[in-house]
Amino acid sequence: MKRSPSTPPARRRRGALRAAVALAAGLGLFAAGTGPAAAVPVRLDYPLSGTTTLAGTGSELALGPGVLKVTADLRAGTLTADTRLPPAPGRFELIGIVPVSVTTEFVEAEPTTGTIDLRTGELRTRTLLTLRLKDLKVAGIPTPVGSNCRTRVPAELALTSEPGFNALRGGVLSGEYTIPRFEHCLLATPLINLVIPGGGNTVRLTLGQPAPPSSS
Repeated sequence: MKRSPSTPPARRRRGALRAAVALAAGLGLFAAGTGPAAAVPVRLDYPLSGTTTLAGTGSELALGPGVLKVTADLRAGTLTADTRLPPAPGRFELIGIVPVSVTTEFVEAEPTTGTIDLRTGELRTRTLLTLRLKDLKVAGIPTPVGSNCRTRVPAELALTSEPGFNALRGGVLSGEYTIPRFEHCLLATPLINLVIPGGGNTVRLTLGQPAPPSSS
């Protein structure tokens, strides 16, 4: 994956200023507007990174860098978002001795939805993610899983902002989720379903300072 060149500080400041103006304008419309004309959506992109801990394997996956592309209706206190995360490589030991590596893709099954409390700044989101597995190796030996190894149904990820979250600066969202059983993973399906599915999985995501969407 190519890394984009670092953004110059002046451009970052301009992006942050535009984001602040966009959100402030939306807040002003919420406070002062009346009728349908007040329901003007605000579009912001939040840099996204974090970790998820898988209870079944006792392993942690690094998530991101990605982006949360938010459209907020500040009059209603609601939002929809497009969550984009790159594949996440991970490793764990099966029965404590056999090294296993696998790459997990988190594919949004439908747009993220959520609410934002304009008084407290609290943000709550709900995302349905299909988990897809590829590049499985057991004891260093490639183990075919096919091209459609995925959870039978999407996992539901409900996140709540932690104290200190601010819509202008970002902050941390966290929560738990259950991983459904997998299908279409060829002969590896029983092994995968033995160790990965189940509850008690945690996720912690950091949203960076938002910026208006790029024109590209």
